[in-house]
Amino acid sequence: MGRGAPEWGVAEVAGERRQLINIAYRLLGSLAEAEDAVQEAYARWYAQPRGKREAVVSPGAWLTTVTGRICLDVLGSARARRERYVGAWLPEPLPDREERADGRGTDAADPADQITLDESVTMAFLVVLESMTPAERVAFVLHDVFRYSFPEIAAIVGRTPGACRELASSARRRVRAERAPVASTAGQAEVVRHVKEAWEAKDIAALVRLLDPDAVMTADGGGLVGTVLRPVEGAVRIAEYMIAIADKAPGLRLLERSVAGAPGLIAQRAGVTVTVAAFGASGGRATRIWVVRNPEKLRLWTPGERSGARPPDTP
Repeated sequence: MGRGAPEWGVAEVAGERRQLINIAYRLLGSLAEAEDAVQEAYARWYAQPRGKREAVVSPGAWLTTVTGRICLDVLGSARARRERYVGAWLPEPLPDREERADGRGTDAADPADQITLDESVTMAFLVVLESMTPAERVAFVLHDVFRYSFPEIAAIVGRTPGACRELASSARRRVRAERAPVASTAGQAEVVRHVKEAWEAKDIAALVRLLDPDAVMTADGGGLVGTVLRPVEGAVRIAEYMIAIADKAPGLRLLERSVAGAPGLIAQRAGVTVTVAAFGASGGRATRIWVVRNPEKLRLWTPGERSGARPPDTP
């Protein structure tokens, strides 16, 4: 193309980082893995000879393609890793910027502050994405969430545009099959508030009334802290479990917080966040509860946790 190096200066190339982090997090469900994928894409960009970089028509498109391919590889290997994972694996929940536990507010250098919180990062949506094949997930996220064309996606997954269209269509069917009626934000907040109050009061009858009869609670401790290894099904069993936890873990403080942009709860002990709970709600009742207790996924929720300090164990 005859472009000189200044055409693709550091600032212009670095400006793609926010978009890449947003794509990679939705593809992987892990902020740490997303950051690693984007860093690797940038490393490959700068590892190219200058002449090759100058010949690139669009650094953003190049970086997106490479990031997508890296994520596709990670998703393939993640399946084997998650088969060895202790208990259920849940995506890493993100706090709103203003609720970041480190109190720093926004920081352009921090990947967590570059994630746009919308429906595509809620726990409910990310859990559905986990049910897809790696290629389905890449095709669906890039097309339906980020509006990339199928020819662009084909260059990432190594298939024809028509095949990518079929992948996205298959993924869309999965989403429709899994997506239950969802309460409004205000409606979900009300359900969460009442669940908190009933849990604090240890009122099992109230909890049962607030849970859908077919509600399911899934917990992720990663084998690092104690929690149930299999989903708890049914309003009565979930309520009994929650009351048992309240009895075994005195001193826990429940707080209403936005979890990945939706109303949820966190539990703290001595100022340390030990649990983050995301909810699905419909008809004035909680239909799903996703409980993340793996301390490696809660570092954004407690001051100092990004340094690797481990929170106290709680059932």
